[in-house]
Amino acid sequence: MRIQVEDERQFLQNVFEKLHFSSADGALLADTLVDADLRGISSHGIQRLAWYRRMIKDGTIDPIKHARVVRELPGSVLIDANQNMGQLAAVLGMKKIIEKAKKTGVAVAVVRNSNHFGIAGYYSRMALDAGLVGIALTNTRPLVVPTNATQAFLGSNAFAFGFPAQPHPFMFDGATCVVSGGKIQVHSKKGDALPGEWVVDGKRELVTDSDEAEDILATAAFTEGEQKGGGVLTLGGKDEVNGNYKGMGNSIVIELLTGILAQGSISANTVSGKHDFSQFLFVLDPSFFGDPKVLEKDATSMLDRIRQLDHIPGKKIWIPGDREYRLLDENKQRGVSVDDKTYDEMKTIGEELDVTVPTEA
Repeated sequence: MRIQVEDERQFLQNVFEKLHFSSADGALLADTLVDADLRGISSHGIQRLAWYRRMIKDGTIDPIKHARVVRELPGSVLIDANQNMGQLAAVLGMKKIIEKAKKTGVAVAVVRNSNHFGIAGYYSRMALDAGLVGIALTNTRPLVVPTNATQAFLGSNAFAFGFPAQPHPFMFDGATCVVSGGKIQVHSKKGDALPGEWVVDGKRELVTDSDEAEDILATAAFTEGEQKGGGVLTLGGKDEVNGNYKGMGNSIVIELLTGILAQGSISANTVSGKHDFSQFLFVLDPSFFGDPKVLEKDATSMLDRIRQLDHIPGKKIWIPGDREYRLLDENKQRGVSVDDKTYDEMKTIGEELDVTVPTEA
């Protein structure tokens, strides 16, 4: 089914207000989820709401606390999310480093003691809107089995990068494993089989049943000697011959720049100890290196040449961001898509909090 964009936004704002977030914080959180759904990234849209609700209930997320600056220099800032939602701390950090980069050319923020922060691309686009290049990274709960391993240890560890171009910016936003945990949740809710080499069990055998895969991820807590086993594969898939150690390396880099640099938990420890994710944000001012209009033109030329390469009949060459910006325009008109199970979760939350649930568009 589809619901109107503003109905989704109002529902989310009303829910977050009932969950004791401030009006401004609730509006920001709603915007991040709506933004994901508009771009067709339903894994990080409103389908996350029930999960957020559970973490608020069990005290993992504290809506009352506020993110704060721990220390800062002209080109860097350390943010404590204070156990609140990651979106709130990441926006604070990105606003800080955008101001700094306009003076210093580059700036970096690290966020500690955080939670899930939605789609990483939301923060890279903040930098783009300010005329800058933006990078956003996060670690996650342990979902990913390293090369040749049978236990999950690494996070899906998202990486987003935005660079000015036309007709829209280059916008890469993806996990450093073959697929995010949220996408597997969506397949499970719809009852769809997994279409590729996404998940393995405790014997490193492929799993295609989405419910079985979701059960594996739900229990992927790394405790020495006590784990069901299995998880999401690194980029490169199941076998080392296909270079999956490179995907593992990418994920480890993000662990180092997030959990380690923030002096927080690595992904493996976020479910067996303190639950705290960490984020890394980076921006640079391209005008230091050359005329921004020329850089944008050159980037556009390169991307267009890739789009126009000879290709398989009936297929299209998509540059990262192409699908998302196309869907953004479509969904603004048609409304956003919500699967039946997520809509049932919305109704349950609406009844519990006395919030009106959007009807079908």
